[in-house]
Amino acid sequence: MSLPQPTRVPTHRSLASLRCLVGHTPLLAIECRLRGRALTVYAKYEALNFTGSIKDRMALAILDEGYASGQATPQCPIVEATSGNTGISFAALGRALGHPVRIYMPNWMSTERVTLLQSFGAEVIPVSKEEGGFLGSIEMAQAYAEEGERVFLPRQFDNHANVRAHEQTTGPEILAQLSCLGLEPDAFVAGVGTGGTVMGVGRHLRAHVPGVSIHPLEPEESPTLRTGRKIGKHRIQGISDEFIPSIVDLDALDEIVDVRDGDSIRMARKLACELGLAVGISSGANFLGALRMAEQREGKPVVVTVFSDSNKKYLSTDYVREEPLRDGDLEPEVELLGFRAVSAP
Repeated sequence: MSLPQPTRVPTHRSLASLRCLVGHTPLLAIECRLRGRALTVYAKYEALNFTGSIKDRMALAILDEGYASGQATPQCPIVEATSGNTGISFAALGRALGHPVRIYMPNWMSTERVTLLQSFGAEVIPVSKEEGGFLGSIEMAQAYAEEGERVFLPRQFDNHANVRAHEQTTGPEILAQLSCLGLEPDAFVAGVGTGGTVMGVGRHLRAHVPGVSIHPLEPEESPTLRTGRKIGKHRIQGISDEFIPSIVDLDALDEIVDVRDGDSIRMARKLACELGLAVGISSGANFLGALRMAEQREGKPVVVTVFSDSNKKYLSTDYVREEPLRDGDLEPEVELLGFRAVSAP
């Protein structure tokens, strides 16, 4: 499959229009009981972004800064390695701006991710475990960019525009929406894929709320953050790839939160089945991580997280299969009561 030919030159008006379609998502206050205790988890509902995930924020910021610096030029190919959502964001935003898009992706990601990328006209290069998996995808994207002329390589794991996107949009939105409820955050929890969300939101919250704690989350089955290297396997697509990204500064963060992948799958399904919140597996993980942090605090703690995407990219995975319970799983102890939504300012 050849890269689609660009058909237009991006303009400031194009970028301004896309900014209207990214961010400004609702904050959900989800009321529940955990082992009989009433708690509320606050979650940004990121499925309402342009392509349905939080990655639109960083992809647009990287393109915006790329144009400003001259690294991204009109009609140049965009080439990136991704586990799915970031690639989908660059595919859609890239085509909206007139760029051909080439995506390198491990070949064990969900079928929906591949077909969505192709539906946006992106060229998808699957990378097997034997070819290096995720690290191999990054190396191949880099090699292709070095061979080609005028190629824009976003480098999401190393690009600090990723962090700035959340420092300048997601973080301020959270504070403004909590302020509407007369609240300030006690803690923020987010799974680490690139790390841009937890680093950027954490930077903004700490600048405005002394004492707030910022917690990275990862799968218990594959504790990359704790060990510094890939160990084990897990089923929470989009987080804990095979390394710690360079934009992640663990010394600037608080306690790492561990959750089980099966527990996260069941929690995501429960949010959909009982509240109609059709969120992805990493959102189930984030919800459980936020509950763990809330349970450790007295009173009515304000713990915030993100629902990164919807369940639509997981319908060919274990998300739809019966998931066995394990001793110590948290999801069976959670009683969901309802939610209310706060619009973004």
